[in-house]
Amino acid sequence: MSISQALDVAIGLIVVYYLLGSLVSLVTQWINEMLETRGKALEQYLIRIVGDKKIGDLIKLPQLQALRPIRYKSFFSVFGSVTEPKRIEKIPVGTLVDAFFDLAGLTAKKELDLLQLAELIDKLPDSEGKSAFINWINQGVTSIADLRARTTAYFAGMLEQAAATFRARARSFVIILSLGITVLFGTDTIQLARTLWSSAELRAIAAAQADAVVAREGANADLSDIIDDLGAYSIRIGWWQTEQLPQTNNIGDWAMFILLKVIGLSITAAAVSQGSSFWYDLLKKVTSPSTSTSSSKSSGWGSSSSTSSSSG
Repeated sequence: MSISQALDVAIGLIVVYYLLGSLVSLVTQWINEMLETRGKALEQYLIRIVGDKKIGDLIKLPQLQALRPIRYKSFFSVFGSVTEPKRIEKIPVGTLVDAFFDLAGLTAKKELDLLQLAELIDKLPDSEGKSAFINWINQGVTSIADLRARTTAYFAGMLEQAAATFRARARSFVIILSLGITVLFGTDTIQLARTLWSSAELRAIAAAQADAVVAREGANADLSDIIDDLGAYSIRIGWWQTEQLPQTNNIGDWAMFILLKVIGLSITAAAVSQGSSFWYDLLKKVTSPSTSTSSSKSSGWGSSSSTSSSSG
């Protein structure tokens, strides 16, 4: 077994995982933007903070309205450049605290006695935010500055939970899309590894594409890059390139063929679901030794030449 040949096979597989992972990332981004999943996750937690009845009033505050991202109104709006503000996706914790204090009528108050504070908080609808304030007041926290500090810590935790909820949902999209794209392309890792091992031409294509991917200096590829790169593999990737079916009626041979196919597709789906950034970083690490070696050789040659020139 040649170590360099095995490394070339690994690079070829990593490039394919990176390209399919980039495609999954793009589709996931489109789905998230179209369904506003990040904004919906955040809104869930804002409702927990202020309640159903006050969520509209909170979002309408100017400091929050300014945070609404502008995107195409619908999928077909790209042709007419029709845009509109979408759901808020991110709120700095300080901005959310200010907005909540505005909503509760606490912003202009420097100091309040216990009765005044309880009266203002009582006007808020039932929510986790109201319960937190009541709990703090019962503990004897009545200073506006102290309440603001506690609210900041509380909201920071809630915003992190909202972000974690979005990440979990996005991860589900990634896993489902990874399975779908793997089956759609019929990218069987076992078959592809065998093909790369036996084809010096395909290994050369993979090495060239690995260099091109790393040269782009970024894990995110646009759609045209992905299509162009996958095009180079189109002669060897896909259901139409499935290896020859077992030429026998032996159940054992067919069972082994199906088992290896399922395992090969499963490995691809699991690898692609790791994301393009993971494979890009790994590709940089795998290809850098050869680059460094080439650079060292060039430097050594240059030094020898310089020494020869000096001697002459």
